[in-house]
Amino acid sequence: MKGTGVSSGDITVSKILRIVARFLQFVLALTVAGLYGVDLHHAAQAHKYADSKWVYAEVVAGLSCITVLVYTIPILKTWACFGWDALLFILWMALFGTFGKMYINENPEGDAGVTRMKHAVWVDLVNMLLWFMTAVYGAVIFFMHRRGRTLHTGRAEV
Repeated sequence: MKGTGVSSGDITVSKILRIVARFLQFVLALTVAGLYGVDLHHAAQAHKYADSKWVYAEVVAGLSCITVLVYTIPILKTWACFGWDALLFILWMALFGTFGKMYINENPEGDAGVTRMKHAVWVDLVNMLLWFMTAVYGAVIFFMHRRGRTLHTGRAEV
């Protein structure tokens, strides 16, 4: 399928866009891990409990990083994993909703922690949108690929 990024030999625009999207997903997930990790580190230093919302943020960021690293395996057709991308989209959506409700309308009043968390919320949003885009793209390519023709005669539908 020309232009869909399904062929293995040539570099297409869609392959380049997927590589850029995956790179951004990885970098932004690391960013989120750092932004939320600061509060978890401060809580650990103060011998306080780790808030489950912040732990959830770290888990989602970690799953995203691991996923992108697994997707770098050359033989893996990442577009066929659109269901996992969709699940990560849902996890990022819950993360954005949780922290967005807490911090979007918050006035930082010079508090660097609140300012950092307000920035983290927008990074969550971008992550959510990136995972949505890769899930939709993967689903489209997956279902287009399923409607292909056989390799040998090209007549029968697969």
